[in-house]
Amino acid sequence: MAEQIRLIFTPDNFTFMMKGLGMTVMISIGAVFFSILFGSLLALIRTYAKGKASILAKIVAAYTEFFRCTPNLLWILWIYFTVKGDKVWVSIFAITLFTSAVMSEIFRGGLNSIPKGQFEAAESQGFSFPQTIVYIVWPQTFKKVIPALLSQVITVIKDTSFLRMVDIAEFMRNCSVVMGTLSDVRGMMILYAFEALCYFVICFGISIAVRRYRKSLG
Repeated sequence: MAEQIRLIFTPDNFTFMMKGLGMTVMISIGAVFFSILFGSLLALIRTYAKGKASILAKIVAAYTEFFRCTPNLLWILWIYFTVKGDKVWVSIFAITLFTSAVMSEIFRGGLNSIPKGQFEAAESQGFSFPQTIVYIVWPQTFKKVIPALLSQVITVIKDTSFLRMVDIAEFMRNCSVVMGTLSDVRGMMILYAFEALCYFVICFGISIAVRRYRKSLG
């Protein structure tokens, strides 16, 4: 056992795998950030676009349902082979394209849970519609969707492993390169356990941080 560990976790191998983990974290942060921004906009349009603007709500609904009902890996492959540019940004774009649809539904559920009477109360106090959304509706919505949002963030982190299919130097891909140098099954099992531990530490750490943040909101 000690010999397998020594062969796997050489300074070069460990540094190589940690660079992949750093890439995973960087891509995940970018994808989550843009997905929250774009998903929020989609949710607001689908929920509140009325009258002549209702066509926008229908377009958003079609976008959301289309991407939610197709595999994330499909879009990673499609974007990678059709969009030219920096591999990191292309990866972020591919994951954002899919995840924004999921985030949109999470935020829409939160928006729909806000009592309509709050709009009337805000209007009676002189708030415009945008002010009502920014200062009254959105803070409550965000607080309500934190659990679902956390679940999706963790999913994004794990979904970055799909990027190994297009040879992005993320954590799973770099670990696979190291695994290619092994011939012992026990060594492979140790490396798989290390991969699982790294994902667990990151995801569980985020879970704890978000729970504490939610408690701080009261």
